[in-house]
Amino acid sequence: MVRKSSDLFVGIGARLAITRNEIGLSQADMAKEIGVSLRAYHSYEKGDRGVPVEGLVAIHEKYGSDVTWILLGSKSARVEHDIDALEEFETSLDRYLTEQGIRIKSEKRGAIIARWYRSLTDGKEIKMEDVHTWIELLRE
Repeated sequence: MVRKSSDLFVGIGARLAITRNEIGLSQADMAKEIGVSLRAYHSYEKGDRGVPVEGLVAIHEKYGSDVTWILLGSKSARVEHDIDALEEFETSLDRYLTEQGIRIKSEKRGAIIARWYRSLTDGKEIKMEDVHTWIELLRE
């Protein structure tokens, strides 16, 4: 079954936000790094538009990010990533947000996931209570 462009763009936007946060760049800095305007870049993370191939190549070449993961959500954001843990956390986060009726923007969701993931890769365990606090700070 072929996914709609809008569904693809939302997923790509969320993974792009995760990648950007994991790298440690602001949206403005990432836009500059891949040669687009801040407005265009913001629309990529929101899922309103698709990311140009040149931008994806720049992210891969400059930061080693896995383009397949950004586009399809498969494999890992970088070779050393623990994709199973990331997917499990994403599922838990989405379930919690749905159960609680909490809405947050996709780029903020990406920031939560990136912050959690950075803690994982740094060997620091993050309790779900801490994640819930982050969510409360980012609610719409």
